[in-house]
Amino acid sequence: MTQRRTTRQIRVGGVPVGGGAPISVQSMTNTPTQDVAATVAQIRRLEAAGCDIVRVAVPDAAAAQAIAAIKAQVRVPVIADVHFDYRLAVGAARSGADGLRINPGNIGGANRVKAVVDCARDHGIPIRIGVNSGSLEKDLLKKYNGVTPEGMVASALRHIERLRALDFHDIKVSLKASDVRRTVAAYRRLSALTDLPLHLGVTEAGTLFSGLVKSALGIGMLLAEGIGDTLRVSLTRDPVEEVRAGYEILAALDIRRRGPEIIACPTCGRTRIDLFGIVEQVEKALATSVAPIKIAVMGCIVNGPGEAREADIGIAGGDGVGALFRKGKVVRTFPEDQLVAVLLQEVAKFEKKPPVEA
Repeated sequence: MTQRRTTRQIRVGGVPVGGGAPISVQSMTNTPTQDVAATVAQIRRLEAAGCDIVRVAVPDAAAAQAIAAIKAQVRVPVIADVHFDYRLAVGAARSGADGLRINPGNIGGANRVKAVVDCARDHGIPIRIGVNSGSLEKDLLKKYNGVTPEGMVASALRHIERLRALDFHDIKVSLKASDVRRTVAAYRRLSALTDLPLHLGVTEAGTLFSGLVKSALGIGMLLAEGIGDTLRVSLTRDPVEEVRAGYEILAALDIRRRGPEIIACPTCGRTRIDLFGIVEQVEKALATSVAPIKIAVMGCIVNGPGEAREADIGIAGGDGVGALFRKGKVVRTFPEDQLVAVLLQEVAKFEKKPPVEA
């Protein structure tokens, strides 16, 4: 994997972004922001899943005002997502937002952009310039004959210069399209032209399967090339699943890990247990675990332990018998219906182990 690109560092609340800081995982709430109780409840679920930064939609003044009440009840930094009305960005900043996500192209004229920038500076918060392929400026669409990576980068550079001309530099940028190739090409091009931190994502990626594939490819390719400082996996699902997917991408590239790594065999004719159901139970039970452990869930008690010898611990079963193994060696057998319970007990023991002294 290519060495990570060096970028300027900004801070979103207490989370550093860029400048060698760990790549942060973001998500966005899908509750009405003005419904403080529902939004806080969802953010707390995101916090438990490991979300580093959360974004909330600010479609009206009530949503902007609600940020203060939300912030008082959560730990994670909160970014306000604003379109069209510059007054909402100003209101969100005054309400305590830790950052603003705007598209300067749809906020309004120079005076309105300046009002947003001045307010962000006064409150010490960064701005993300969010370029989206679906909202590219008309002159750039004409110049580049449609939505192209070159046009997206030109839009980003235009907005960056607008903010810099106002002596504002706490900026990060995203260049999102709904297709992987255009997204990757745009980020590659911009990363060669600026040292600003980049927020990675494939917008409108879709439902679970298409969204996961597009995001894993697009975000993964860029991360493997050393591009990217923070990310969001956009899925038409519970936002908690976006966080999980983000960590899975980072872990697959050995960039950042959070919690157990679960491996499982794909099943075959030798499988004699409900492996799909067992894996789902294990994943759900360990969704908030932070134990750095590799776990195997195998469907064959004969070959499973050996095939998963790299796992710290694992279970396998069949014909009424379950087995617990460590590093490929069976250490205990028990009734098959205790598979999940035994595994979770072992994980609990692992979590309680004191750190090994050097």
